[in-house]
Amino acid sequence: MCGRFTLQAPADVLADLFGVPALYELPARYNIAPTQDVAAVRIDPDEGDRELVMLRWGLVPFFAKDPSIGNRMINARGETLAEKPSFRAAYRSRRCLIPADGFYEWQKLADGKQPQHVAFVDGSVFAMAGLYENWRRPDGGNLSSCTIITTEASEDLAWLHDRMPVILDPEDWELWLDPELKDRSVLDPLLVPWAGRKLRARPVSRRVNSPREDDPDLLDESA
Repeated sequence: MCGRFTLQAPADVLADLFGVPALYELPARYNIAPTQDVAAVRIDPDEGDRELVMLRWGLVPFFAKDPSIGNRMINARGETLAEKPSFRAAYRSRRCLIPADGFYEWQKLADGKQPQHVAFVDGSVFAMAGLYENWRRPDGGNLSSCTIITTEASEDLAWLHDRMPVILDPEDWELWLDPELKDRSVLDPLLVPWAGRKLRARPVSRRVNSPREDDPDLLDESA
Protein backbone atom coordinates (compact mmCIF):
# COMPACT_ATOMS: atom_id res chain seq x y z
CA MET A 1 0.00 0.00 0.00
CA CYS A 2 1.00 3.65 0.20
CA GLY A 3 0.02 5.40 3.42
CA ARG A 4 2.59 8.23 3.59
CA PHE A 5 4.95 9.87 1.13
CA THR A 6 7.32 12.77 0.64
CA LEU A 7 7.61 15.60 -1.88
CA GLN A 8 10.37 18.12 -1.37
CA ALA A 9 10.48 19.68 -4.86
CA PRO A 10 9.05 23.22 -5.19
CA ALA A 11 6.27 24.08 -7.61
CA ASP A 12 8.56 25.49 -10.30
CA VAL A 13 10.51 22.23 -10.47
CA LEU A 14 7.29 20.26 -10.80
CA ALA A 15 6.07 22.71 -13.44
CA ASP A 16 9.14 22.06 -15.59
CA LEU A 17 9.02 18.30 -15.08
CA PHE A 18 5.32 17.83 -15.81
CA GLY A 19 4.74 20.70 -18.23
CA VAL A 20 2.22 22.60 -16.11
CA PRO A 21 1.87 26.20 -14.89
CA ALA A 22 3.26 26.77 -11.38
CA LEU A 23 0.16 28.15 -9.70
CA TYR A 24 0.83 27.03 -6.14
CA GLU A 25 3.47 27.58 -3.50
CA LEU A 26 4.44 24.10 -2.38
CA PRO A 27 6.43 23.81 0.84
CA ALA A 28 8.68 20.78 1.16
CA ARG A 29 6.75 17.91 2.74
CA TYR A 30 8.34 15.04 4.65
CA ASN A 31 5.29 13.15 5.90
CA ILE A 32 2.26 13.61 3.66
CA ALA A 33 -0.66 11.76 5.22
CA PRO A 34 -4.20 10.72 4.24
CA THR A 35 -6.95 13.41 4.29
CA GLN A 36 -4.32 16.11 3.60
CA ASP A 37 -4.19 18.04 0.33
CA VAL A 38 -1.66 16.69 -2.16
CA ALA A 39 -0.31 18.03 -5.45
CA ALA A 40 -1.60 16.23 -8.54
CA VAL A 41 -1.25 16.65 -12.29
CA ARG A 42 -4.32 16.11 -14.47
CA ILE A 43 -5.92 17.32 -17.67
CA ASP A 44 -8.03 20.43 -17.12
CA PRO A 45 -11.56 19.24 -17.99
CA ASP A 46 -12.41 22.66 -19.44
CA GLU A 47 -9.25 23.70 -21.26
CA GLY A 48 -7.79 20.30 -22.13
CA ASP A 49 -4.29 21.23 -20.91
CA ARG A 50 -2.25 19.75 -18.11
CA GLU A 51 -2.70 21.47 -14.77
CA LEU A 52 -1.28 21.19 -11.26
CA VAL A 53 -4.05 21.03 -8.66
CA MET A 54 -4.43 20.27 -4.97
CA LEU A 55 -6.64 17.28 -4.17
CA ARG A 56 -7.62 15.77 -0.85
CA TRP A 57 -5.97 12.39 -0.41
CA GLY A 58 -8.73 9.84 0.08
CA LEU A 59 -11.13 9.50 -2.84
CA VAL A 60 -14.77 10.37 -2.19
CA PRO A 61 -16.94 8.67 -4.84
CA PHE A 62 -19.39 10.93 -6.64
CA PHE A 63 -22.28 8.87 -5.23
CA ALA A 64 -21.12 9.04 -1.58
CA LYS A 65 -23.53 10.26 1.09
CA ASP A 66 -20.73 11.36 3.42
CA PRO A 67 -17.18 12.49 2.58
CA SER A 68 -15.73 10.51 5.48
CA ILE A 69 -15.75 7.44 3.21
CA GLY A 70 -12.64 8.94 1.61
CA ASN A 71 -10.64 8.08 4.74
CA ARG A 72 -10.80 4.44 3.61
CA MET A 73 -10.08 5.18 -0.06
CA ILE A 74 -6.47 6.36 0.05
CA ASN A 75 -5.38 3.41 -2.12
CA ALA A 76 -7.01 1.51 -4.99
CA ARG A 77 -5.83 -1.91 -6.11
CA GLY A 78 -4.84 -1.76 -9.76
CA GLU A 79 -6.11 -5.28 -10.36
CA THR A 80 -9.74 -4.40 -9.55
CA LEU A 81 -10.17 -0.77 -10.63
CA ALA A 82 -12.61 -1.61 -13.41
CA GLU A 83 -14.78 -3.69 -11.06
CA LYS A 84 -15.11 -1.47 -8.00
CA PRO A 85 -18.00 1.04 -8.13
CA SER A 86 -15.92 3.57 -6.19
CA PHE A 87 -13.17 3.65 -8.82
CA ARG A 88 -14.36 2.40 -12.19
CA ALA A 89 -15.81 5.71 -13.44
CA ALA A 90 -12.65 7.59 -12.47
CA TYR A 91 -10.51 4.89 -14.07
CA ARG A 92 -12.28 5.51 -17.36
CA SER A 93 -11.72 9.26 -17.55
CA ARG A 94 -10.37 10.91 -14.37
CA ARG A 95 -6.79 9.74 -14.06
CA CYS A 96 -3.99 11.81 -12.57
CA LEU A 97 -0.31 11.77 -11.65
CA ILE A 98 0.70 12.25 -8.03
CA PRO A 99 4.29 13.52 -7.75
CA ALA A 100 6.52 12.19 -4.99
CA ASP A 101 10.20 11.74 -4.26
CA GLY A 102 9.70 8.84 -1.87
CA PHE A 103 7.13 6.84 0.04
CA TYR A 104 7.12 5.12 3.42
CA GLU A 105 6.57 1.49 4.25
CA TRP A 106 6.83 -0.19 7.64
CA GLN A 107 9.08 -3.18 8.34
CA LYS A 108 7.92 -5.52 11.09
CA LEU A 109 10.67 -6.02 13.69
CA ALA A 110 10.77 -7.63 17.11
CA ASP A 111 10.65 -4.24 18.84
CA GLY A 112 7.90 -2.77 16.64
CA LYS A 113 7.49 -1.43 13.15
CA GLN A 114 10.44 0.38 11.58
CA PRO A 115 9.53 2.96 8.92
CA GLN A 116 11.53 2.72 5.71
CA HIS A 117 11.74 5.50 3.14
CA VAL A 118 11.68 4.16 -0.42
CA ALA A 119 13.18 6.43 -3.09
CA PHE A 120 15.61 6.67 -5.96
CA VAL A 121 19.19 7.08 -4.79
CA ASP A 122 19.38 10.58 -6.28
CA GLY A 123 16.09 11.63 -4.67
CA SER A 124 14.50 12.51 -8.00
CA VAL A 125 10.77 13.04 -8.39
CA PHE A 126 8.58 10.29 -9.82
CA ALA A 127 4.88 10.06 -10.62
CA MET A 128 2.50 7.66 -8.90
CA ALA A 129 -0.64 6.66 -10.78
CA GLY A 130 -3.78 8.14 -9.29
CA LEU A 131 -7.47 8.69 -9.84
CA TYR A 132 -9.46 11.75 -8.91
CA GLU A 133 -13.13 12.39 -8.29
CA ASN A 134 -15.43 15.35 -7.73
CA TRP A 135 -18.07 15.21 -4.98
CA ARG A 136 -20.85 17.74 -4.60
CA ARG A 137 -21.13 19.04 -1.06
CA PRO A 138 -24.60 19.57 0.47
CA ASP A 139 -23.95 23.33 0.35
CA GLY A 140 -23.34 23.13 -3.41
CA GLY A 141 -19.56 23.33 -3.20
CA ASN A 142 -17.19 20.81 -4.74
CA LEU A 143 -14.71 18.47 -3.05
CA SER A 144 -11.96 17.16 -5.31
CA SER A 145 -10.18 14.10 -3.96
CA CYS A 146 -7.80 11.40 -5.13
CA THR A 147 -6.47 7.93 -4.51
CA ILE A 148 -3.10 6.30 -5.21
CA ILE A 149 -3.15 3.07 -7.22
CA THR A 150 -1.17 0.12 -5.88
CA THR A 151 0.15 -3.10 -7.37
CA GLU A 152 2.29 -6.05 -6.32
CA ALA A 153 5.67 -5.09 -4.92
CA SER A 154 8.65 -5.17 -7.24
CA GLU A 155 11.24 -7.88 -6.68
CA ASP A 156 13.62 -5.58 -4.81
CA LEU A 157 10.90 -4.40 -2.38
CA ALA A 158 9.02 -7.65 -1.75
CA TRP A 159 10.96 -8.17 1.51
CA LEU A 160 9.39 -5.01 2.88
CA HIS A 161 5.75 -5.29 1.79
CA ASP A 162 3.68 -7.18 -0.76
CA ARG A 163 2.23 -3.98 -2.29
CA MET A 164 3.66 -0.73 -3.63
CA PRO A 165 2.32 2.33 -5.44
CA VAL A 166 2.21 2.16 -9.22
CA ILE A 167 5.08 4.31 -10.51
CA LEU A 168 4.59 5.36 -14.10
CA ASP A 169 7.38 5.71 -16.63
CA PRO A 170 7.52 9.30 -17.96
CA GLU A 171 6.92 7.88 -21.43
CA ASP A 172 3.49 6.73 -20.21
CA TRP A 173 2.36 9.96 -18.55
CA GLU A 174 0.63 11.20 -21.69
CA LEU A 175 -1.34 8.00 -22.10
CA TRP A 176 -2.36 7.86 -18.45
CA LEU A 177 -3.61 11.44 -18.37
CA ASP A 178 -5.59 11.29 -21.62
CA PRO A 179 -9.29 11.38 -20.58
CA GLU A 180 -10.32 10.20 -24.05
CA LEU A 181 -8.37 6.97 -23.68
CA LYS A 182 -10.67 4.34 -22.21
CA ASP A 183 -9.17 1.18 -23.70
CA ARG A 184 -8.27 -1.16 -20.84
CA SER A 185 -5.95 -3.12 -23.11
CA VAL A 186 -3.74 0.00 -23.09
CA LEU A 187 -4.31 1.15 -19.51
CA ASP A 188 -4.16 -2.12 -17.56
CA PRO A 189 -0.58 -2.98 -18.65
CA LEU A 190 0.62 0.27 -17.05
CA LEU A 191 -0.47 -0.88 -13.58
CA VAL A 192 2.47 -3.18 -12.90
CA PRO A 193 5.38 -3.26 -10.43
CA TRP A 194 8.11 -0.75 -11.13
CA ALA A 195 10.83 -2.29 -13.30
CA GLY A 196 12.99 0.77 -13.98
CA ARG A 197 16.05 1.96 -12.12
CA LYS A 198 16.44 0.62 -8.61
CA LEU A 199 14.50 1.96 -5.67
CA ARG A 200 16.29 1.97 -2.33
CA ALA A 201 14.64 1.51 1.07
CA ARG A 202 16.40 2.82 4.14
CA PRO A 203 15.33 3.14 7.80
CA VAL A 204 14.20 6.55 9.02
CA SER A 205 12.92 8.14 12.23
CA ARG A 206 10.01 6.44 13.96
CA ARG A 207 8.54 9.89 14.43
CA VAL A 208 7.13 9.31 10.94
CA ASN A 209 4.45 7.26 12.71
CA SER A 210 2.73 10.49 13.77
CA PRO A 211 1.13 12.45 10.90
CA ARG A 212 1.67 15.60 12.99
CA GLU A 213 5.42 15.32 12.44
CA ASP A 214 6.72 16.91 9.23
CA ASP A 215 10.34 18.05 9.15
CA PRO A 216 13.59 17.11 7.36
CA ASP A 217 14.91 15.15 10.36
CA LEU A 218 12.27 12.49 9.76
CA LEU A 219 14.56 11.14 7.04
CA ASP A 220 17.30 10.56 9.64
CA GLU A 221 17.00 7.23 11.49
CA SER A 222 18.58 8.67 14.63
CA ALA A 223 16.18 11.64 14.91
